[in-house]
Amino acid sequence: MSLDPRQFGRVAVLMGGWSAEREVSLVSGTAVLDALRLSGVDAEAIDAGPDVLDRLREGGYARAFIALHGRGGEDGVIQGALELIGMPYTGSGVMASALCMDKLMTKRLWRGMDLPTPAHAVLDADTDFEAVAEGLGLPLIVKPACEGSSIGMSRVTDAGGLQQAHAEAARYDAQVFAEQWIEGEEYTVAILDDEALPSIRLETPNAFYDYEAKYHSEETRYHCPSGLGEQDERTLRALALKAFRACGASGWGRVDVLRDAQGRFWLIEVNTVPGMTGHSLVPMAARAAGIEFDELVLRILATSLQRERS
Repeated sequence: MSLDPRQFGRVAVLMGGWSAEREVSLVSGTAVLDALRLSGVDAEAIDAGPDVLDRLREGGYARAFIALHGRGGEDGVIQGALELIGMPYTGSGVMASALCMDKLMTKRLWRGMDLPTPAHAVLDADTDFEAVAEGLGLPLIVKPACEGSSIGMSRVTDAGGLQQAHAEAARYDAQVFAEQWIEGEEYTVAILDDEALPSIRLETPNAFYDYEAKYHSEETRYHCPSGLGEQDERTLRALALKAFRACGASGWGRVDVLRDAQGRFWLIEVNTVPGMTGHSLVPMAARAAGIEFDELVLRILATSLQRERS
């Protein structure tokens, strides 16, 4: 795909922000900024804070590349603010961003559409934890509904650990849920321009693909091609794309999936602003599809043109 860098005008790369994923966002944003400049795009970094809209208006920017992860950047907040000032931006819109950031609401939507996602139970201080463990079975995974990068998540192997896991997750979000543990392989499918890219199988010695495994561990292994047979690969990509579209997501993103011992796929979550760091998965899948990082970044930036025309 040939894209003229001049058509984008002056681009603000929004990074940093105020979420628990700030440090990862700074790394992603810097990688994006370097790639854009290497391609000849007039791009500047903006560490997003309370004055971000003033800085965008005063800076004469034509559009924004959103490299903000987590709250404020991936949950519809910055998208709504950019809509307010009429600035085109990359990726999903307000509704899809807000929905996908909330893992609990995403699961409810998928269940309503008969898409496969593990059973769950909402937790609070008054929950009968023994009953939850009995109903869902053990082990379980406990998650804050609206955090990314596996922050605040815990694997629980006995009912006695549920209360502590709830307390840990509740440090990050008032909405917490327990999810049925799927024993099997972890996969992720990147989406770009309404196309599912080759799947990646994740292999980690940790209990699950947690923050440490994602950003620091040298023992995490990424398999792309994933090793699936041709039919299973088609099935997985089709399911991921269907799940992505069901949430109203657009432009680019990533769908995380588990595969159980019987070979069934289970949808876990959608990331509408995935990482673009050295350990990140979307660039890995893009390379497997013959798309190098600089081209990937330009194609993501081009999603702002589609928004401009809509």
